[in-house]
Parts: sequence; structure tokens; C-alpha cells
Amino acid sequence: MVMTTSASVPAGSESPVGGSVTDRLVEANGRYATEFADPGMDARPVQRVAIVACMDARLDLHAALGLNLGDCHTIRNAGGVVTDDVIRSLTISQRALGTRSVVLIHHTNCGMESLTEEFRHELELEVGQRPAWAVESFRDVEQDVRQSIERVRTSPFLLHSEDVRGFVFDVKTGRLHEVTPA
Repeated sequence: MVMTTSASVPAGSESPVGGSVTDRLVEANGRYATEFADPGMDARPVQRVAIVACMDARLDLHAALGLNLGDCHTIRNAGGVVTDDVIRSLTISQRALGTRSVVLIHHTNCGMESLTEEFRHELELEVGQRPAWAVESFRDVEQDVRQSIERVRTSPFLLHSEDVRGFVFDVKTGRLHEVTPA
């Protein structure tokens, strides 16, 4: 099996008919839609699991975890950090759509390890308004996974907090390393 990515497309390159990256994505969707068939499922994940992971483009969660369309809810953000908005999504996932398990996935060599809250200050100086959100950067990926596990387990909004597990995905090997909670 040959794995292809769009990484070889130079930044700023034009699509064959001209246009932007978004234009290429819309074109690809047109090709996809010609062979699309309604899978006949609803929004309830078959495996009753919600996965919270970093938005890093190197993480192909479905392939890495052996998942198919419809198996899980996937919630992604910078760092895979459990924020108020992640709790909001998990609450909806559990209470309205039946998930019972939560899997948290951070990864090695994460860009959030090099940012600080100074990022917010720089934004404020640039745009004249301080962001309402925290950067949620971290120095120790395993400790941040532990913190995320604790945030899920202690949220009063979540019905199911007994099956919460956290992992670090190694971007060089593709392997998960489980993090022991505090």
C-alpha cells in the first residue's frame, strides 16, 4: 500500500484550473460526491466512544486506531487539550448521542510545547484586543494528558467518567503510549 499525502504540493501552488487550496478541496469533494452513497447511519457513534486529540496533521486517527466511518466522535484542537469547549462537545456526545468512553490523545513533538501564554500578549499588541481564551500550552506532554484526564473525570456535566484513558502518540513510530493517571 502506497501512502500519499498532499505534502508534496508546494505552498501557494495553484490547482490545475487555478485557484486556492479551498478550490482544490471543493473540486475533490465533487469527485467524492459522484461516488458517495448514504451510509444509512445516524450521528450516534457505533463504538460509543469520543476521542479528543490534537489537530496536528500528522495524526490520522481513523487509520491509527482501526476506526471506520461512524465508529466515534472526534474532537480536535491545538494540543488535544480538554478545554471548556471540549467539555461542551463531550457533554453533548454523552448526553444526546450515547457515548460512554473517552480517549485522549496528545503526541510527541507537539507545537504546544513551544508556545507560552506570551502568545496571547503578542496577539493583544497586534490586534488591540486580548483573546478571551487561554493558550493551554504545556512543557510535559504526559503531565498535560494527566491534567486532561482529571478535567474529564471531574466535570459535573459528564455522565460517564469511569472509562477515560489518555495516550501519547509517537509521530515517528505511530505507536500509542498509555499515560497513567495521577
